[in-house]
Amino acid sequence: MSGTSEGPSAPAGTAPGAPSAPVTERHATAVDPPPAAPEPPAPDREAPDPAAPAPAPYGGPTAAELRDYRAAFNAATLPMGVVDGRGHVVRANEALGGLLGAPVAVLAGRQACELLDLASDDRTWHAYREVLLGRRSRFRCTRRLKHPDGHSLWAEITVVPMTGASASEPARVLLTVADVSDRRELQERLRHLQMHDPVTRLPNRTLFFERLASALEIPPYQDDSLPPRQHARIGLCYLDLDGFKAINDTLGHRTGDRLLAAVAARLTDCAESDASRNPGGSRLVARLGGDEFAILVEDSAGTRELTELARSVLAALQQPFDLAGQRLSVSASIGVVERAAAGTSPTGLMQAADTTLYWAKADGKARWTLFDPERNAHRMTRQSLSSTLRPAVERGEFTLEYQPLVGMADGVLRGVEALVRWNHPQFGVLPPNRFVQIAEEDGSIVQLGRWVLRTACRQARRWQLDHPDEPPLFISVNVAVRQVWDSDLVADVAQILAETALAPALLQLELTESAVMGSGGRPLRALQALSDMGVRIAIDDFGTGYSNLAYLSRLPVSVLKLDGAFVKGFRYEDGTHPSPADETIVEAMVQLAHRLGLTVTAECVETAGQAERLRRIGCDTGQGWLYSRAVAPEQIAGLIGSRPLEG
Repeated sequence: MSGTSEGPSAPAGTAPGAPSAPVTERHATAVDPPPAAPEPPAPDREAPDPAAPAPAPYGGPTAAELRDYRAAFNAATLPMGVVDGRGHVVRANEALGGLLGAPVAVLAGRQACELLDLASDDRTWHAYREVLLGRRSRFRCTRRLKHPDGHSLWAEITVVPMTGASASEPARVLLTVADVSDRRELQERLRHLQMHDPVTRLPNRTLFFERLASALEIPPYQDDSLPPRQHARIGLCYLDLDGFKAINDTLGHRTGDRLLAAVAARLTDCAESDASRNPGGSRLVARLGGDEFAILVEDSAGTRELTELARSVLAALQQPFDLAGQRLSVSASIGVVERAAAGTSPTGLMQAADTTLYWAKADGKARWTLFDPERNAHRMTRQSLSSTLRPAVERGEFTLEYQPLVGMADGVLRGVEALVRWNHPQFGVLPPNRFVQIAEEDGSIVQLGRWVLRTACRQARRWQLDHPDEPPLFISVNVAVRQVWDSDLVADVAQILAETALAPALLQLELTESAVMGSGGRPLRALQALSDMGVRIAIDDFGTGYSNLAYLSRLPVSVLKLDGAFVKGFRYEDGTHPSPADETIVEAMVQLAHRLGLTVTAECVETAGQAERLRRIGCDTGQGWLYSRAVAPEQIAGLIGSRPLEG
């Protein structure tokens, strides 16, 4: 027998189309088999006892199986409980009672969410209710529970529906609670090792940025008992040990590690002292890597608190360290940033701190420097100029203006100095002092200098051709020392002179005194080759650098350009008295230059009185606003052959 009733069978010979006997879905087939003859009852089979319990329907547990299930539930070592749709505990096993420290009978009827702290946050409570209402198939969370005897434990709670009246509304749910305290403790130990520096025991870079992001995060709600979050502030002291690499290299990494640990201890003491003076926000001391440390101050009281903390750190680190019989002294540079937390990102805060730390080192080390928005804006502008300088040469954004060089004796135009300007699309027209140093640092001065030299020589040749009856003007071009080192300046000059057909004697190259004095090797050979070619070499800003007369006698120099600081001492018109010392120095330098066969040009001539005194002293040419500012090449063309310039 199949265990499922098939109903009475139709007698043999039933006509086709007559209704057949009903069958269950389990035995339904595409074509029903012919009905079997009824089996006669066995004479010795006992009749069923009407008082005996009815057999369980097909697929359901028998009464014995139910008893086994209940015994297994009670004997299970995994804490379990059955909860009804209203959240009440219907049944709990002994393991759950032992875990919660309460008799099983006491747990019955209690709200499971109260026993297991499932209502402490909205997200957990909502997910738990969804399972009770049959809208979610499973829910799992981890909670920290308090045992009646006082100890705490971590429990992983799982809630799943049980078979109920319908699939959409389960009558009950099964709740299991696993003690995961050991696993949690292991995870915390591993996390601690992962988030802390093994040398100093301080939080490492990962934990620091985690805390920083948390401090800057806007909470979804605001506790009325706390100060408004939009007014919260955050501070950071970002420090780097000065000269730590030398200690590692000379005394070894073991000594270096001991020093780092000692530094970490002093930083921690400074942070704790600051917390006692300014209670409120928390402090985090972290090692970010190498010899870099950071002290994060949450809810800082203002800039003054951070600067006092930086001072205390410097004072603490200036005290000598005694490490295994060695006495070491170190210093640190500290970048200090303090600002409102609202609108600040971790990346922005760290960029500001890194920039400020760089300023502290550039200003001389062993100091703290406070972030300055204006200084940072200048740095950002400088960075922007650096990144666009090379493409600007290719795009033709540079132009040349020319300032006259006038004979002091007769006021006649003798030559011009080419001065480069950058027509920046964002910042407007920029003078050389805004970008030449940047170009020297990144090497783009070679490309820019070659363009300036070619453009100036081409313009000088054009003036010469346009005014054949007038003495030709010489062109003076500034050259950076990096152009001498990084390019074949001699070959460039020779090629450009050949292209433009300009006579070498009409080209003057200006180098600063600090670049020329002390030149040896390749620069000196390049200057000598240029001089042999017929190009004139001028020392710019003479008198402000080394002023090494021994070098001056050996360099192939033709012209000295006196720095304008000396000429300013000659003023009369603005009511200031001239400086006798400046006049004496200038007169001595002019006489010395003439004795060496050099000509002298005075810069920054602004008044007729200055021009007159320089003329009496014997200066050969003058340059300054008295004669003309730097102007376009068309205006220079109008000065060629004209009456003497005022002076």
